[in-house]
Amino acid sequence: MNKNYYAVLMAGGVGSRFWPISTTEYPKQFHDMLGTGDTLIQKTFKRLSKFVPVENILILTNERYNGLVMEQLRGIRQEQVVLEPAMRNTAPCILYAALKIQKMNPEAVMIVAPSDHWIEDEEAFAKDVVACFDKCGEENVLCTLGIKPTFPNTGFGYIEFDKAIDTPLKSVRQFREKPDYETAKDFIKQGNFLWNAGIFMWSVNTIVHAFKKFQPEQYSLFHSGMEYYNTNKEMAFISENYPKADNVSIDYAILEPSKNIFVLPATFDWNDLGTWGSLYDKLDKDDNNNALVNCQVLAEDAQGNMIRSPKGKIVVIDGLKDYIVVDKEEVLLIYPKSKEQDIKKILAKVKDKFGAHLA
Repeated sequence: MNKNYYAVLMAGGVGSRFWPISTTEYPKQFHDMLGTGDTLIQKTFKRLSKFVPVENILILTNERYNGLVMEQLRGIRQEQVVLEPAMRNTAPCILYAALKIQKMNPEAVMIVAPSDHWIEDEEAFAKDVVACFDKCGEENVLCTLGIKPTFPNTGFGYIEFDKAIDTPLKSVRQFREKPDYETAKDFIKQGNFLWNAGIFMWSVNTIVHAFKKFQPEQYSLFHSGMEYYNTNKEMAFISENYPKADNVSIDYAILEPSKNIFVLPATFDWNDLGTWGSLYDKLDKDDNNNALVNCQVLAEDAQGNMIRSPKGKIVVIDGLKDYIVVDKEEVLLIYPKSKEQDIKKILAKVKDKFGAHLA
């Protein structure tokens, strides 16, 4: 296993579209959403550890989730958990992690990967990442994995690549924001657009240089702590300075202004597991197309439902079609799949009426 390979596992999000299972105190990455016996963060960690040394995997998360990380990823050291004292989007935490890795190993190449995605063919995933690592190790480039679109999805950003490039890694022309339906159809028709999966590879030196060039204030703020990183003085520096960082995404801060970006069309199936509907798509179904997690179901005239309950619970449903049914302690959600994008709005109303402890 290559000692220059590093991974940064992003595990700070809340995943509010998976309410009521995912909450601020216990987000979706720490749940076994697929009913496999592993939580999403455990599955992602195992996937990365097949080609990245375990000691070279850092977990980026909010400081409130430190206990959950240490409990679920047995065998890692506390120093591998990179704690954010404030929510500042993806750019600051990626720069922070990159500087820590650069201090450990200036020859490092790294992957930044979300902790809550579904990837079935893990060998293909590893092969694609290593191909990008090879490119990043040889040239000062930023690489990303793009997903071949299967339908005109309006929930993802898109990556437009140069059609004229005939090599596996394509030169990126531009990143495109989430489109409307007609624009998404046009993207697919053109044939040189991929879904942006938010999986990035680069050498630590290249990404740090990119921050120095495009985000000089952010770079200066974090670089001023180099002498403290990976020492017992690190947390004091971060607690004082991290909240000063700009709230900005890695896409906006670095990827959009950069010219040296390449995308590799992924050879593996992928799902961002962003909603109950996307989870439904990936689960096995019963004879009535109901997807079941943990529960036993007696269904009469009920089809296309996503049903989750505490383990072993018997659920009886009659006359329900295309609904999300989630039973969790003090909350029971029965909601149309067609309106799943509104769950965040419903959550806000629940907080207002019944209290923030339910969120």
